Amino acid sequence: MVLDEKLEPVYAAVTARNPGETEFHQAAREVLESLGPVLAKHPEYNEHKVIERICEPERQIIFRVPWQDDHGEVQINRGFRVEFNSVLGPYKGGLRFHPSVNLGIVKFLGFEQIFKNALTGLPIGGGKGGSDFDPKRRSDDEIMRFCQSFMTELFRHLGEHTDVPAGDVGVGGREIGYLFGQYKRITNRYESGVLTGKGLDWGGSQVRTEATGFGAVFFLAEMLRARGDSFDGKIALVSGSGNVAIYAIEKIHDLGGRVVACSDSDGIVHDEKGIDVELLKQVKERERGRVSDYADRRPTAEFVAGGNLWGLPCDIAVPSATQNELTGTDAERLVRNGCIAVAEGANMPCTPEAVRTFLAAGVAFGPGKAANAGGVATSALEMQQNASRDSWTFEYTEERLAGIMRDIHDRCFETADEYGTPGNYVNGANIAGFIKVANAMVALGLV
Repeated sequence: MVLDEKLEPVYAAVTARNPGETEFHQAAREVLESLGPVLAKHPEYNEHKVIERICEPERQIIFRVPWQDDHGEVQINRGFRVEFNSVLGPYKGGLRFHPSVNLGIVKFLGFEQIFKNALTGLPIGGGKGGSDFDPKRRSDDEIMRFCQSFMTELFRHLGEHTDVPAGDVGVGGREIGYLFGQYKRITNRYESGVLTGKGLDWGGSQVRTEATGFGAVFFLAEMLRARGDSFDGKIALVSGSGNVAIYAIEKIHDLGGRVVACSDSDGIVHDEKGIDVELLKQVKERERGRVSDYADRRPTAEFVAGGNLWGLPCDIAVPSATQNELTGTDAERLVRNGCIAVAEGANMPCTPEAVRTFLAAGVAFGPGKAANAGGVATSALEMQQNASRDSWTFEYTEERLAGIMRDIHDRCFETADEYGTPGNYVNGANIAGFIKVANAMVALGLV
């Protein structure tokens, strides 16, 4: 898509001010491409320089994380927290521990989080953080020491009314436990609402583990319903094999579909009979194994080292691994093979070329800021329970999540239609999220 002429200098300033941060540039351009009609209808946003302000984080924190491994050797990593926008509520967004983490990736994730959180309708702002620490093949003691060092710096920037991190890639219940323990130790406060994704025994929410995967499938179900269709008999591909992928697979099966392949960084596993969710959970969650281990135990499964998941025929695709994993070439192959719907379970897993291919082919495409908002929505529900010293059942929490995802779908669908691009969930999500944040920024003055 072409940028509106009023937005060309804004994007030029973003790229000049943030050199080398290609993922952030990509995320910013993807939103800006949708906003030309919004500025025509709401010139006040231009007068108040809302877009320029929204593209600049309120605060960027970078810090050193020294820790000691099991051999007594000192290791040094870098920590990040980008507190991007707080006009709707405290900063909210996960922490990612992965060797690829740098400031540009954290800023792209935080920028996406602003609009994703706005779409939930809940009072939360946008932020993101993490470290280039790699938890793979590290002992529990090493991970604990790293998390304690990380929190020793980060704690001063957090608070239930200020900034509330959660988990992301490489940060699950174990890491959240170590982080919360250190926060409690330093502050001498049992402030449950300062982190989400906690264990159920100490302030966590039911459905939080399942939320992003479940939510993406709920969103997919609404896209299909809008076309008079359903999951019944549909063949699906889900990339990844972490929390998002596992629970997307589970919910697709619950709704009548069949997932025949998933993946990890080693390769793909193809199981024509359908992925055995319980076996996958055993391998990935309890044993911390690889999808090749799943294939070794499942007679109907085949493991392909370094294989391309998107070459398999399917009706539905849910990219749930990492950013830019699904290319334009992959998208063309999926379209040729009959794919009718795609929902981003990960953050920005489809390249701009892939998105354009899906939209041009009439594929129902759910962008991450809408389709994978279930995780942060359930984090906000966890914050509600912590604030009221309450605990909800699994069934009630899942019902709340399903309702939020329906509302997000309807908001995106209706906004796309209102702005002249019916069925374009990318425009619908970008515009609906932006307008909510922009109105608050205008109302609050120069903040």
